[in-house]
Amino acid sequence: MSFRRRSMLSVWFALGMVAHAVRADEGRVHTARLKDVTSVEGVRDNLLMGYGLVAGLNGTGDRQQTIFSTQTLANMLQRMGVTIATPRTMLVHNIAAVFVTATLPPFAQPGMHIDATISSIGDAKSLEGGTLLLTSLFGPDGQVYGVAQGGMVLGGYSASGRGNSKTVNHPTVGRIVGGVLVERDTSVDLRDVTTVSLLLHNPDYATARDIAAAVNKELGKDIAHAVDSRRVEIAGIEKGPDSVPRLLARIEELPVQFTTPAKVVVNERTGTVVMGADVSLGPCSILHGNLAIEVTTRLEVSQPQPFAQGQTEVVPQTTVKAQEGPAQAIHLEEGATVDELIRGLQSIGATARDIVAILQAIKAAGALQAELEIL
Repeated sequence: MSFRRRSMLSVWFALGMVAHAVRADEGRVHTARLKDVTSVEGVRDNLLMGYGLVAGLNGTGDRQQTIFSTQTLANMLQRMGVTIATPRTMLVHNIAAVFVTATLPPFAQPGMHIDATISSIGDAKSLEGGTLLLTSLFGPDGQVYGVAQGGMVLGGYSASGRGNSKTVNHPTVGRIVGGVLVERDTSVDLRDVTTVSLLLHNPDYATARDIAAAVNKELGKDIAHAVDSRRVEIAGIEKGPDSVPRLLARIEELPVQFTTPAKVVVNERTGTVVMGADVSLGPCSILHGNLAIEVTTRLEVSQPQPFAQGQTEVVPQTTVKAQEGPAQAIHLEEGATVDELIRGLQSIGATARDIVAILQAIKAAGALQAELEIL
């Protein structure tokens, strides 16, 4: 048995680090349509979920230890006039208990069809070839907003035979395109609305100010105001059957300027680092060294001599080795970008997880002029 610990990082930062300010008009200003950077308050999706049963599986359904699937089947059969005395004794391998989820879009009307995602919650091996039986989908308020039923499409498969098996993607998750029939009206009545709020996807005071100015210029009157970094409010809209739709259709194509935030996103589980183009660093020096410790255990058998009053035992023999490589240095000047840092770390052989640790240390010391988000 052995384990290996590597990458002992030592990071020293120079004194007198100065924050590097990046002006918004030096490459960070972008232009996009108003509808690409904002959304209308109150016009949003709603999440639906239901519990159902998938039938028609080729022996790949829930096993006997998944009791709730057989209970569900017994309840369904009882509603159809078939009574089962002891549901727990049923051995049915062609059904699977599932959760059905869907996203109800804004302004959904009864009779619309939306997509559904089906996920197994038991120990079924695959949902391939199954059909979802009629399932009610509920909203957060407990009301039924749709019903789902139909055959599924899987993005994978599973095959086995004589002790060998092969699985591609996730055969226990399927999708029904247009499989949910909307049963309840969730549309928002816009005829009496006189105030509309636009919500920015990325909050920024300058962007909110520019959006309000662009809307006022397009409409020719001062009715749009930036409430905060997230909200732009448009007031004084005349009541009418199509006043709000006409207003939004007129302004949603307006070009607006926005700035990208200085941000570094780190996924520690996968070692992924994604950074913005304007992330800068203060002056710093980084020393990177490797310490490798290897512990090896070898099992030997100790056997007593013939006719001795002893026992045969297994004796572990442990060997410990330690190796430390020379530290390699990287020097960054004031205003260096994270891209330059990562290229320098890659040149000395640092791994993705080493880079994540160094970025965290730089942020803790105050030399990273950006928001660091750890996923």
